[in-house]
Amino acid sequence: MEGFGELAFLLPALSRERIEAALRANDWHYQVDEDGDLCGLWGDNQFYLFATGENNEILYVRGRWHQALPIESRTEAREVLDDWHRDRLWPKGFTRVNDEGELRVFGELVIDFEQGVTDAQLEHSIRCAISTSLQMFDELAEHFGK
Repeated sequence: MEGFGELAFLLPALSRERIEAALRANDWHYQVDEDGDLCGLWGDNQFYLFATGENNEILYVRGRWHQALPIESRTEAREVLDDWHRDRLWPKGFTRVNDEGELRVFGELVIDFEQGVTDAQLEHSIRCAISTSLQMFDELAEHFGK
């Protein structure tokens, strides 16, 4: 590594297996869906966890708020998310309209572990992604009275 002279750090690479091991180590309940993806419920909110990128070096955690909103709430939901983003760095929140015409809100956190990741860092990152998404969903629930 440049700047460290003879000292080089070798951290284990991120992988789906390591994500799954982190979930098991923390007794976080999860399943593998029909597409082979790792997912679980925290509260009533669905989360997916991926190792993605060219070398599976990117941790990608996406949560979906359990509450669907009417499409007419899109501008209001975006304003709530804009306020969230003004005060916090993560997770990124966004909306999508599903095939049923309902507005769904998502939170996601993406972290590049190109240089590797310790077990503690991985567990902390997963915990952070889920807990901050849940906080964002709580703000939405409070705003919309859900």
